[in-house]
Amino acid sequence: MSALSRSYLFVPGNRPERFDKAYAAGADAVILDLEDAVQPDEKVTARAAVLAAASANASRAVWVRINGSDTRWFADDVAALVGQVGVAGVVLPKAERREQICAVLANAHPALNVLPIVETAHGFANLAELCAAPHVLRIVFGTLDFQVDLGIDGEGEELHLFRSQIVLASRLAGIGAPVDGVSTTINDADAVQADALRGRRFGFGGKLCIHPKQIDAVHRAYAWSDAEVEWARRMLAAVEASHGAAVAVDGKMVDMPVILRARRILG
Repeated sequence: MSALSRSYLFVPGNRPERFDKAYAAGADAVILDLEDAVQPDEKVTARAAVLAAASANASRAVWVRINGSDTRWFADDVAALVGQVGVAGVVLPKAERREQICAVLANAHPALNVLPIVETAHGFANLAELCAAPHVLRIVFGTLDFQVDLGIDGEGEELHLFRSQIVLASRLAGIGAPVDGVSTTINDADAVQADALRGRRFGFGGKLCIHPKQIDAVHRAYAWSDAEVEWARRMLAAVEASHGAAVAVDGKMVDMPVILRARRILG
């Protein structure tokens, strides 16, 4: 589970019988959710189940989406979870200020990481502050709540500006490429892949998933195609054969940006 995870799969924190299935589903990271997926009267028991899972599986680090800092559960979530070495990271909803992140980290173990979710106008306005906060690996774009907060009707071109700015702020801060929001469709793999490809084109590095059926489509979207790999090999082979001289492939000059892209594709 690193800043380069392509997929983050949510599983409700009050459904411990699903935890192992979620980890076996193939996502790069699993988020045990204490927020949206859990009703208020189940928050305490869900927290206990998540804590037990984190304590019982020291070799399998856990991500947890805690309740927001404006809720009555936030302080207890932080007190119970962030000191546990089995909790690799906290997903922080409604992130708007550096102080919220610092409150999570105040008594955390040194290796704890944070994924702030930007899902409000205030969070977006404070992007640079959130990106620069300690232990932030990357930003998550909470598209659904963001649309509600701003009164936006649509998740396509209506969000282009905001996606671009999140990618830019992340790059300027030197953190990982951001994570795009969920697709609400579950059974249409082509639609999920199209959503993920859109995020990738904007510079996102991963996507939230709400069902295991979405994982393969997201991974396909974030994989280099055979054609891209072949292109990269031809570019670098031509550069190597040129021994430092200017070189053209397919009638186009192979300059440094082309070389860097080819190297990125081939890893």
